Amino acid sequence: MAYITLNKNNFFNNLDIIKKQTKSIEKIAIVLKDNAYGHGLTPMATLAKEYGITKAVVRTYKEALHVEQYFQYILILADFPKEYNNKFRYTINDINSISKFPKNTKVELKIDTLMHRNGITPYQLKEAFEKIQNSNLILEAVFTHHRSADELTSEYFTQNDIFKTVKKESKSLALDFGFNKLRFHSANSASLFRHQTFNEDMARVGIASYGCMSLPESLHVEGFKPVLSVYANKISSRELKKGQAIGYGATYISDKNTVVSNYNFGYADGFLRSCSNNYKTPNDEKLLGRISMDNSSFISNKDKILIFNDAKKIAQSANTISYEILTSLKEDIPRDIV
Repeated sequence: MAYITLNKNNFFNNLDIIKKQTKSIEKIAIVLKDNAYGHGLTPMATLAKEYGITKAVVRTYKEALHVEQYFQYILILADFPKEYNNKFRYTINDINSISKFPKNTKVELKIDTLMHRNGITPYQLKEAFEKIQNSNLILEAVFTHHRSADELTSEYFTQNDIFKTVKKESKSLALDFGFNKLRFHSANSASLFRHQTFNEDMARVGIASYGCMSLPESLHVEGFKPVLSVYANKISSRELKKGQAIGYGATYISDKNTVVSNYNFGYADGFLRSCSNNYKTPNDEKLLGRISMDNSSFISNKDKILIFNDAKKIAQSANTISYEILTSLKEDIPRDIV
């Protein structure tokens, strides 16, 4: 089976850069949703705890339970409580969902500041506070999410202006409705590094911590290193004669005699089929023909090959983004910290 290595030094290097920007390790919330962006929930939670991070962000209650032992605070983005847990905070994504949360649930109110995906509108703020109070929920924070922080558009500044107004009104409403002092956060990885002086209560960092953040040249941040590498083991080798085709659909026909080996990493493992006939490994082994379900063929005779060690680069070959490359990696692929 193919296997994945996770570089601890690179991960800690990335967190050092992030900590320098947040000015406090306590303000870092590591985003571990979707199997830690394909890196593996348990190994990345283990490393984050070792570094000293106490906060995490996940998508589901199940993910939160899985990493509960590693963190003091866990924000759940899209789920409802199964039972009470003092560490868990739940996101209110819709004003009509407030009544679905059990009494005394710790919640954080998400505001739609332009994303037009999840969250209440700023105009629903007072109504939301009233419903939260009537449902006897514990409101701890108000937050939003940037849709274009990694692009050179004015939307980043517009969202900041909207959220600034939301924060002011939320502080006033918290006093009116008797809530404790609220926390506020809006920064994802890209947004964090657009702050001249970061002064929010928390930054939700995902792709930057994994070393695969892509930004326009003028916003580029130096020093991040990819954490994840994928290796595959040889299944078989053969000499492909000139004029012979290989793989489904015979999409590659050899122009010379060459040694070709088959490796145990295919689209069932997360090797996107769109890379077929269009990819070379970091060590320049050429992918031949279509990627199969469980294997792929390269010009190589090595016992194992490095498929990729930078999701940004293979994403270019697949005409996609590093997020899709990483989260496509199947959970049952062995992952080892090195």
